[in-house]
Amino acid sequence: MKRDDWNKLGWGGALIGVAALLPLTGDGYLISLGVTIAMYTVLATSWALFSGPTHYISLATAAFFGVGTYVTGSGLDYMSYWLLLPLAGVIGGVLAALVGLATLRLSGVYFVIFTLGLAEMTRQAVTWYQNQTGHKGTYVLTDFTDQDIYWQLLVLAALVFLTGWAIGRSRLGFALRVIGDDEDVARHVGINTAMSKVALFVVSGSVAAIVGAIIAPRYVYIEPSTAFTPMLSFQVVIMALLGGTGRLWGPLVGVIPFTLLWEAISSSFPNQTTLLLGLSFLVIVYFLPGGFVGLYDRLKGRAVKRSALA
Repeated sequence: MKRDDWNKLGWGGALIGVAALLPLTGDGYLISLGVTIAMYTVLATSWALFSGPTHYISLATAAFFGVGTYVTGSGLDYMSYWLLLPLAGVIGGVLAALVGLATLRLSGVYFVIFTLGLAEMTRQAVTWYQNQTGHKGTYVLTDFTDQDIYWQLLVLAALVFLTGWAIGRSRLGFALRVIGDDEDVARHVGINTAMSKVALFVVSGSVAAIVGAIIAPRYVYIEPSTAFTPMLSFQVVIMALLGGTGRLWGPLVGVIPFTLLWEAISSSFPNQTTLLLGLSFLVIVYFLPGGFVGLYDRLKGRAVKRSALA
């Protein structure tokens, strides 16, 4: 690897190490906020691994996340928690593969609508099953604290960043960038566009399911309306786009400010959260089309031009 690659890995490891010290503050609010930021960092980054290079907007995050929560909730009486996490990843990956093979030939608004419908269909299916069995929800009782959940999410975040870094330097990453630029050209040069997209969609779905499995003990009691809430999918998309998908670390730049803003509005104006989502979409589309990363690149480009002219 080049020295620049080693430097990036070193800085990434250092930031993860610093973030791991947060629970040592003993501040319950900060730890709770850290769990939320860590959760959305993993979800937004894994979402961007697929949607960033392909430009396909997926609203299926809630479906995979909800499946993960129910894997933990339903399996704790039969299996070790530490076996349920990879199991959730496998189930999420299989579901993503099935959905990807069936839908990734769609594009544009059709793919968006289908992925949004997937989360709702899954929620309705789980609701129907629980009504048939006489159960309205599922208790998830463990000894895990927010501190434990935070560290688990932090480890997963490190793995996701490492995976994204490796994919970006692989043939798959190159193929996906070509697909994002022009899918027809990608087909003509021999790239298997369908399988390339499915492969990254599987990674994204698997990670989202593992996040759901990790977060389930925090809920204590889960039901379809909370596990499969479409609000989660929209939040992940907004955070990723706000930060920018042009860099691996881009979503993180969107997660932190949006989470802080969301927490402030949720506590002071709980009925205005949907309005915040709508305004966020408008701001990103009209003022930050490339997110904070795109803004940074544009400002950097202007600075380089000025220095060259000078």
